[in-house]
Order: sequence, then structure tokens, then C-alpha cells
Amino acid sequence: MSDALIIGAGPAGLMAADVISAAGHSVVVAEAKPSVARKLLMAGKSGLNLTKDEPFETFLSHYHEAAPALRPMLEAFGPKEVAAWAEDLGQEMFTGSSGRVFPKVMKASPLLRAWLSRLSDQGVEIRTRWRWTGGNFRFDAPTGQQEISPKVCVLACGGASWARLGSDGAWADWLNAPLAPFKPANMGFEVDWSPHMARHFGTPIKNVTLTAGDTSLRAEFVISERGLEGGGIYAVSRPMREGAALQLDLLPDMSLEDIRTRLSRPKGKMSRANFLRKALRLSQEKQALLMEFGQPLPGDLAPLIKALPITHTGPRPMDEAISTAGGLRFDALDNTLMLKDHPGTFAAGEMLDWEAPTGGYLLTACLATGRWAGASACDWLAQRP
Repeated sequence: MSDALIIGAGPAGLMAADVISAAGHSVVVAEAKPSVARKLLMAGKSGLNLTKDEPFETFLSHYHEAAPALRPMLEAFGPKEVAAWAEDLGQEMFTGSSGRVFPKVMKASPLLRAWLSRLSDQGVEIRTRWRWTGGNFRFDAPTGQQEISPKVCVLACGGASWARLGSDGAWADWLNAPLAPFKPANMGFEVDWSPHMARHFGTPIKNVTLTAGDTSLRAEFVISERGLEGGGIYAVSRPMREGAALQLDLLPDMSLEDIRTRLSRPKGKMSRANFLRKALRLSQEKQALLMEFGQPLPGDLAPLIKALPITHTGPRPMDEAISTAGGLRFDALDNTLMLKDHPGTFAAGEMLDWEAPTGGYLLTACLATGRWAGASACDWLAQRP
């Protein structure tokens, strides 16, 4: 018997464990994988973007239709609080030119070590290789099937991407609650490339404007063997997933008329590639995209350069997505994040039905919902000594 059981040792689960154990309650964390916070450590390989420093309403708007449900949690533990929390764990923070907030060491492991040390000091017991199999908190454990009877539980089982890191969405098959279907989020898109594109695989395409539906931004992306990936593609992946066409402005700093004027200059004996490079400073990679998606090339190239339509065959598989949309619907929960049909059981993190772009929004909401669920669990325990 323990006061609280946390299922899932990602950021949301560990935050719930932190809050509950700090209040003096005994906590067991069950994690299916051999080690904890694998997705957090993976995120740390690219710098661990914890949050985003921007006006709160702007920050909140990135959660789309889930913003009203998440508002109180993010007001209680938003970007400023996330940065202060990391600093309290000994991590000096800095804010980049884009507003993204990182630990100065640009890694997740020092933060995680300090956090786990604090949890240990607070008496939290973490059981790895304990996989929840449903029912009344039954687990497949190294010593065989085990069952726990906690006073309160926080589910932080993750979404349905990166199964090897622990988020496989298997919980959806046995949790008796209303669910929204899982969909990939922040993912790449498949392209059936022509052979001439092979030499450009792995090349970043910089300084372009990507437009899909109502979303338009200047960013960069990567041409990969499988298609299009990287931050710019992830930022427009939601409207693309919902059917919006993708267009690229290959020269966002030049107007349509400026491009036309430059292209009207005498070409002489130059090849088309050299002419485009000299007249427009159009890189080989951008020219390759123009040839790939613009055939047959029109006589007036300027409109095509400013709005190149990109053909793809759909998102990459969901397990490769950085995150997922869908999951446990908010109408299945009360305002404390407790499941309405499961008194004493709360939920947090990516298993909830929300999505957000990369850039600190994902981690902030995971931490905020974990903290909210943990505080709610403490209130539940206080009312039922």
C-alpha cells in the first residue's frame, strides 16, 4: 500500500510525484521501460528547449482548441515558473533570440539527475520494468505479475509516438474512458523523390516561408531520403495533416516584381542553373526543389519561386512523430484532471487530448498538467485521510 501511484516516469509523471511526495505522502512510480524520462533525454540531444518566453496569451494560443482547458494549469505553472523550477534544480537558464528557453548546458541529463536526487530525498520509489496491464493497477514486473492498491493514482502514460521511448498508447485499449483518436503531430511528410534529389538528402533548406492553410512562417527544413522533415515542416504539420496544401516561398526577401526584373536580364551562354544562381542567388537545393515540384517549368518562373506547390504522400508513421494529437478527452475529466468515472484517478501529460508545436510548448504543458494533477491528488488525500 502506498498513498499514491504514478504510472509513467516522463516529465508529467515525475512532476506529479514531486508535488505529492513534497506534501509528505508516500509515492510509487511505475515505469514500463528500464530507465526513466527517455523522451526527455531524447529532447535534450537537441538542446532541451524547456519553454518559450513570450506574452502569455500568445503562448496559450499555440494549444488551439485545448487552450481553455489548459489555461488554469499554464497560468499556475507557465514559462516563468518552468524556468524558475529548472533553476531551483541547479540549471542556469538562457533565452535565445527566438524566445526559446534552454539550460545553459544544453542537455537534459544534469537536470534529470538533480530531479531524481530530489525525488529520492523525498522518499519516491521508482520501479522500472513495471508495465501496466490494466485492471486494478496490475503490472507485469521482473518478479511476475504484481498489483498495487494506492489511495490515489496519477496516469501519465504518454501519447502514441516513439514506442521505444515508452509512449506506445497501449493504455487506450483498457482505460474505460472517452478517447479522441490518436493522430501524428510534429511529424515529417513522405515524398516520392526523383533520382536527381538523392544528392541533396540531409541538406537543410534555409530562409524560406512555408504556408499551409492559415499558417505561414519563415523557417527551415531538411530534405531527407524519406521526404520533408525539420522544424519548419513540424510547424505546419497540423494544417497539412488536415488536408491543407503546402507552398514554399523560396525567396521571401524578394518581391515578385524584383524576381521578374532579375530574370529578365540577358542570360547569355549561362546554363539555367548558373543564371538562377547569379541572378537570384538561388542555391542548388532550392533549384532542385523548383525542378522537382515545378515541372513543366513555365516561362514566367517568378510566381513559381514565390509559391512553389509541394506534393507529398502524407505524414510519416505516427510512431516517428515527435508527439501525437488525440488521447483522453477533457470532457472525461473534471477541472482537477480526475477521471469522472474513476474517482481518485487523475491524468496528465501527453495522454490528454491536446497538441502543440515544438518550441517549448510540449514540455511546458506536460510539466504543468503533471503539477496540476499532483496537487489535485494531494487535495483528494487530504479530504480522505
